[in-house]
Amino acid sequence: MAEAKTRPTDQSVAGFIKKIPDPQTRDDCFAIARLMKEATRNEPQMWGSAIVGFGTRRIQYAGGREGDGPLIAFSPRKQNLTLYIMSGAGSHAELLEKLGKHKVGGGCLHIKRLADIDLPTLRKLIRESVKQKKRGAPKS
Repeated sequence: MAEAKTRPTDQSVAGFIKKIPDPQTRDDCFAIARLMKEATRNEPQMWGSAIVGFGTRRIQYAGGREGDGPLIAFSPRKQNLTLYIMSGAGSHAELLEKLGKHKVGGGCLHIKRLADIDLPTLRKLIRESVKQKKRGAPKS
């Protein structure tokens, strides 16, 4: 069975975020990290070279393959901040309606900047996602 490509690393999360060239994106990433740490009660850890993850959960892929992944995570991508918090199609629809400017795709929430969204709604969305994922995944 193939190994997962994205695994935890010893890379510094703070060091990774500090290297983000855009100051607004950098500040947004520190804020998202605080929200995710608060929701999971887990310290952040780098997964691969560009994903900041919190906690661990067992994932079963459509083909039957299993592996470990972060409970929730985010990554500053070129176009958007990508938050790995969605639990499938239609999940959290009521909260997403209140969130503000965003896109959802591939199990991810994409936002340009935190100023475009309602922060209390994002906080609640992250908390609800953690609860839902913990119910659906065995602790590891």
